[in-house]
This record gives sequence, structure tokens and C-alpha cells, in this order.
Amino acid sequence: MYLKRVDGPRQVNLPGGQILSRADLPPASTSRWVASRKAIVVNAVAYGLISRSEALERYGLSEEEFDLWCRAVQRHGVKALKVTAIQKYRQL
Repeated sequence: MYLKRVDGPRQVNLPGGQILSRADLPPASTSRWVASRKAIVVNAVAYGLISRSEALERYGLSEEEFDLWCRAVQRHGVKALKVTAIQKYRQL
């Protein structure tokens, strides 16, 4: 079996015992961002699976958008990433 050489770890352990690997990341062509995909990218960056710059480039995200995702997860959890919950969790 051949493993492609990558910079950084192939997988990381999340709190709670889950394992997040590069195979779990959404495809680079993702255009429909549901809360679960956003959470995977935020956790991948937070736990060192991919760098912040790699995530921004790979998914075509702006720094502001990614920062909003990170703050929403920190303050309110993954539920705050749902589009229907934006009004509820918005901080003015």
C-alpha cells in the first residue's frame, strides 16, 4: 500500500477520543457548507491537522469568514454554525 507524502500529521486525536484524519476533510471543491463540514475544518485547524493558511487556500475562505466559524464554535458549539441559527447566536 502506498501512502502519499504530506506535510504535517495524517491524523489527530480530538477530545472525547475521536480521530480526525485527512480523509475526513471535505473535498476542496465544496460549495455547500453545512455545519458538520465547517466543524471538521475548524477542528482540523485547531488541533493541527492542517494549517490555517492551508484551510483558507484549499477552501477559498476569507479570514473573516473562518474567524466567524471559529468564534461561533468557541462560544456556542457546533450548533452555532447552522445557517438557521445565525440570528440566534449573532453577536453585535
